[in-house]
Amino acid sequence: MRRLWIGFVPYIAVSIVHVSALAVGSDAVAAPTKLALMPLLGLAVVWGAWGSRWTPTHTLLVVAIVLSWLGDGAGTFVPWLPTVPMMLLFFGLAHLCYIWLFWRKLAVRRAPLWAAVYAVWWVVLLAVLWPHLGGLAIAVAIYGLVLGGTAFAASRCHPLIVWGGVFFLTSDSVLAFRLFTPDAMPDWTSPLVMLTYCLGQGLIAAGVLVSVRARQTAPTPAVIP
Repeated sequence: MRRLWIGFVPYIAVSIVHVSALAVGSDAVAAPTKLALMPLLGLAVVWGAWGSRWTPTHTLLVVAIVLSWLGDGAGTFVPWLPTVPMMLLFFGLAHLCYIWLFWRKLAVRRAPLWAAVYAVWWVVLLAVLWPHLGGLAIAVAIYGLVLGGTAFAASRCHPLIVWGGVFFLTSDSVLAFRLFTPDAMPDWTSPLVMLTYCLGQGLIAAGVLVSVRARQTAPTPAVIP
């Protein structure tokens, strides 16, 4: 298990550098470190799975991470297309992977009652942002559904995944307000977006690795329909 956590050291280190660069306004450092985050997280997953059987669950996790990376770099990878719609597309696909992963592969309990808060979150978020969304209103509403779906599905899983879902939801919620109501958001919310994003993605990846390792060593893995 100690070997598993060593693989996350580069990801954690670059996350700290990236968030610190945002906090001090160093775009020259923030831009390249942002694009390094998901590849390093993918390497952490490969490292953590090394020596054990690679499963479809690992593959689905890596696909979600790659799609997240494309979302992070949408403005760089496809500069000829509108950045925000492409971000919504790539991250929406990533969240669909996460939902399938959590709901069908890693669930260990039924959804707790407290997870109903995610439905309330979706309604409140749309009610507040709707006047500012313009032509992206439907896309944001759909993206909000899959984002909330990820957090809801995560509530059925290992605690690391549960908290990963919470932080990911927090990150995208703050980002939504930064994108659509920028005048109302102070500068410190920029590093907050990436701090919670890095925490969310890292905790999800770690939780998936821990869950798969536990199932591989357990005589009869628990599966909740």
